[in-house]
Amino acid sequence: MILLSRKKIYEYIVQNILPHIEEGIHVIDENGKTIIYNSPMADIEGLEADQVLGRHLLEVFPSLNQETSTLLKVLNSGKTLEQCKQSYLNLKGKKISTINTTIPIIEDKKIIGAIEIAKNITKVSHLSEQIIELQQRLIEPNGEKNKVENHYTFDSIIGKDKDFIKAIAFAKRASKTSSSVLIYGETGTGKELFAQSIHYESSRANKPFIAQNCAALPETLLEGILFGTSKGSFTGAIDRPGLFEQANGGTLFLDEINSMSLSLQAKLLRVLQESYVRRVGGTKDIPIDVRIIAATNVDPIKAIEQNHIRRDLYYRINVINIRIPPLRNRQEDIPILIDHFIKYYNQKLNKDVWMISKDLLDAFLNYLWPGNVRELQNFIESSMNMVLEEHVIKKEHIPPYVEELMMQNISLNIENELKNELKDVNNLNDYLEDIEKKIIGNFLKANRFNITRTSKELGISRQNLQYKIKKYKLECEAK
Repeated sequence: MILLSRKKIYEYIVQNILPHIEEGIHVIDENGKTIIYNSPMADIEGLEADQVLGRHLLEVFPSLNQETSTLLKVLNSGKTLEQCKQSYLNLKGKKISTINTTIPIIEDKKIIGAIEIAKNITKVSHLSEQIIELQQRLIEPNGEKNKVENHYTFDSIIGKDKDFIKAIAFAKRASKTSSSVLIYGETGTGKELFAQSIHYESSRANKPFIAQNCAALPETLLEGILFGTSKGSFTGAIDRPGLFEQANGGTLFLDEINSMSLSLQAKLLRVLQESYVRRVGGTKDIPIDVRIIAATNVDPIKAIEQNHIRRDLYYRINVINIRIPPLRNRQEDIPILIDHFIKYYNQKLNKDVWMISKDLLDAFLNYLWPGNVRELQNFIESSMNMVLEEHVIKKEHIPPYVEELMMQNISLNIENELKNELKDVNNLNDYLEDIEKKIIGNFLKANRFNITRTSKELGISRQNLQYKIKKYKLECEAK
């Protein structure tokens, strides 16, 4: 609570709050009349300050009342409301959605006003409603999912790395049960591909598969999207089923579940334990039969330690655990994936590309792929757009920033390898020469054994580089 004398209210707010924030600020006195209304708030509500200042709140916003207005509710109760969603119509009849924190202003234990800090979520709220409506269109009135032609199956999963094959085997076993699944994999490794493959090979294949990224929306919107809303739960709310109801009989894929707030995780846990969902603002428990496949892009154990995932929720969803290895640990799969993406984009882009050059393949094999398979796919698509009459993707076809990233990764890769080897050093001179040989060899390969370019990137003269090439017996490769 803010304890201030009446005459200092203006000075405190104007000098200490308004100049330093971008959020909307709306302050009313004990009679409900607006005394402060800043420019960001005017922008949110599409009004001018002189249309609001000095007028009672309900004159300006007739769609609100003593209960639905967060400012008036705080003025009457004296209790702070934090991160509360509010939807209402402004003076022009336009629907506004905001996330508000509203605080009473108190003098000598008497409430003399209220201040509201508002963040505009009108566009996000509208977008979330469109998402729900689009998802509902995928579901027939009887709950059956309309036929989807383009979805992933296990035939879509490409790779022969032993750890990757193990992950596929676990996923195939998971498709034979209805237990919850937790998939761990870095961004771009194909978590949704695995989730869809499990669903479409399960007994639920003819029921809905619905995916939701938990990091894409703020908590207040995500709760309504997951559990649905009941008319009157907040101004502008309508009776609408959430994703649990829409996915009834099928599978709900919750990606980046570690980004979901702990309080929302607790509500999710209750739904999973009881197999009932209650809409936001509703009183009726609705039975559901939904299989949960959750995914996280960070190690779930670390997420628990960092208080990003509730331990009890982890135990509930981690019935079947699938770990997808990153692409940097699947080197033998890189050429296979490259061939697959070349064939795919040949059809899509009407190209006739056969392969990538050896030096580019070497660079790809030395790259650490922080974006994993998705990044590789984007590289191939980008490169093939640059290919005109040729049949081979070469270094000149990849964007300059990509080549720069690869060179940085080569250096980082060498550094990591050398750190691991440092434990076994016996002779310092031999060790340093081995480092130099590896660095020169890798940069030569990355530059297609171009002496001038390699010497420039290494920061040494051509003559010095040629001497070292002979010294380390790299001259045959460099010809």
